[in-house]
Amino acid sequence: MARRTPHFDTHVAAGAKMVEFGGWEMPISYGSQLEEHHQVRSAAGIFDISHMTIVDLSGDRVREFLSRLLANDVEKLQQPGKALYSCMLNERGGVVDDLITYFVDQRLFRMVVNAATREKDLEWIRRHAGAFGVVVHEHLELAMIAVQGPTAREAVLGVLPPEAAEQAAALPRFFAVQLGDLFVARTGYTGEDGFEICLPDAAAQSLWDRLVAAGVRPCGLGARDTLRLEAGMNLYGQDMDEDVSPFESALGWTVAMDGERQFIGRAALERQRAAGVPRKLVGLVLEARGVLRTGQRVVTAAGDGAVTSGSFSPTLQRAIGLARVPAEAAGECQVEIRGKLLTARFVRPPFVRNGRACEGIL
Repeated sequence: MARRTPHFDTHVAAGAKMVEFGGWEMPISYGSQLEEHHQVRSAAGIFDISHMTIVDLSGDRVREFLSRLLANDVEKLQQPGKALYSCMLNERGGVVDDLITYFVDQRLFRMVVNAATREKDLEWIRRHAGAFGVVVHEHLELAMIAVQGPTAREAVLGVLPPEAAEQAAALPRFFAVQLGDLFVARTGYTGEDGFEICLPDAAAQSLWDRLVAAGVRPCGLGARDTLRLEAGMNLYGQDMDEDVSPFESALGWTVAMDGERQFIGRAALERQRAAGVPRKLVGLVLEARGVLRTGQRVVTAAGDGAVTSGSFSPTLQRAIGLARVPAEAAGECQVEIRGKLLTARFVRPPFVRNGRACEGIL
């Protein structure tokens, strides 16, 4: 049976269309995915992301453990609250999951991992944590919400107590702070500014209600997907997985290979880099009318590839997507849609920034 977040009854009462996602019953939309998308680009939307898995890692050797576990370098985390985006890799260099790690103190780090990969992630982390004496604690009692958009910070600060609001207002991007029961992070998955907030299940509905009363509109997973695609953000299971390396997923920037640090998967990445990375992840803009969808064939002069994520972009009013193609592919290509080859262009994501098309997209 699918699990339910603390906001399930609220979603249903608001008329949300519920779907199963990652073992949870989640809202896909509250009537109009398009309106929810535009709400986040123009003002602020609130998302229930309590299906995400919150894990604390603690111990005297926790930093050493994370140095081994993550492809990015945890030594970048020196200021309390600083966040790091990274992949966990298998020995073949494939992506076990992508996640965010927060530095709390020298003996404690917090991770937020994807809902759909919860079981395998926890098994993988625990398998390697034992050798370092690291304790792995999953927070089943915590909920999580995201408030995103140009007015999101203003809305959140307006419902927090004055002292907490002052501290949250001072947060730089990609930092977090513990404010009483709230773990407030200036992060997100939409390309907009805002906060992601972890808090006890028992307190989650009250905060949700105060934000909605302040004019923040509930948004579902459908809008979250089109928003992250416009922002050029990968989705695990589509744009990367255990058989694809970060170099083939436009995530080479998250791999720290300077020095001699021996993280899991490094040897495989070194071999791939020496031999030449065979594929790359690119942005696509469809020139003709149509919609890009996952799995569609992409025809290039260098060989075939495939769309990994695709949708109609509400902001750009045209079809966009991400595709994995041969490394030599460049210029124009064609996408097979319903038996027809339609012209598309390679572009460099993101597609949208600050609510507008990025340079070279249109």
